[in-house]
Amino acid sequence: MLNADSRIVTVFGGGGFIGRYVCEQLFKQDVRVRVACRDPRSAYFLQPLAPVGALGLVHADVANRDSVRAAVNGASAVINLVGTFSGSLQATHVDGARNIAEAVRDLGAGSLVHVSAIGADSSADSVYGRTKGEGEEAVRGAFPNATIIRPSIVFGPEDDLTNRLAALSRLPLLPVVAAKRRFQPVYVKDIAKAIAMAALDPRSFGGRTFEIGGPKVMTMEDIYATAARAAGREPELLDLPNFASALLSMFGFLPGAPLTRDQWKMLQSDNLPAKKAEGLEAFGIEPAALEAVAPDWLERFRQGGRWAGRAVQQAA
Repeated sequence: MLNADSRIVTVFGGGGFIGRYVCEQLFKQDVRVRVACRDPRSAYFLQPLAPVGALGLVHADVANRDSVRAAVNGASAVINLVGTFSGSLQATHVDGARNIAEAVRDLGAGSLVHVSAIGADSSADSVYGRTKGEGEEAVRGAFPNATIIRPSIVFGPEDDLTNRLAALSRLPLLPVVAAKRRFQPVYVKDIAKAIAMAALDPRSFGGRTFEIGGPKVMTMEDIYATAARAAGREPELLDLPNFASALLSMFGFLPGAPLTRDQWKMLQSDNLPAKKAEGLEAFGIEPAALEAVAPDWLERFRQGGRWAGRAVQQAA
């Protein structure tokens, strides 16, 4: 049971992939977590993870200023995890970010952590990168002491990337888009810990920008191969030429398309932390490598399921 005077942390997007792990970290710190999302029912899965009295679920749309202010009111810290690749990116990444930062400023919350992305730049060619950059500018303008966190690709048990690749590894031949593009994938539990620490300790982390990656630089081809091996397979990987992926992206507006035009534009440059950027080391976190943890959730794609993977390990 939490103390009556426990702090309240509002987490916008707390029902998402990264959100579940951020909330889990916050629960460990004797704070009450108020998850704000458009459909509170989507965050019901958090209830078994929370101590009694530690979780509140509220409706909020970041594009709606009044609902944002209602969700922030009374909070001592606020975390914005909301992001999207579809719909109105301007409303979500820029207007929504501004609404949250202004509410934090006006209602007296002590800290704000704004999760952006590596490559965020108001002059970026992609709409995603440009709106993420404009969102950062809006946050700094309204609440200069905000902590901005820019992650590379985030992986973990519920991610879209490694699970999709493991499923596709059943194919004998697997085309790879942007095969030589470089990333620095970060484990969701590591970045969640950093986000929670920043929210609860603004004296140490407020006003700073962190670009967070994992322990290894990996090409897209490396990521495909690592996910396939964790699933017990080694398909032949085919480097899809850039002109072919560009052509594929022209049909990205169709339902179920594997690649949108905006995503193709983002894949034209590496997704790595800047050389002098602060990362997980500033939080004292030792990052986990993809190959070290991916088998924990990708063994289920092996023939015979996860128990087959355990049997192989025991036999070795």
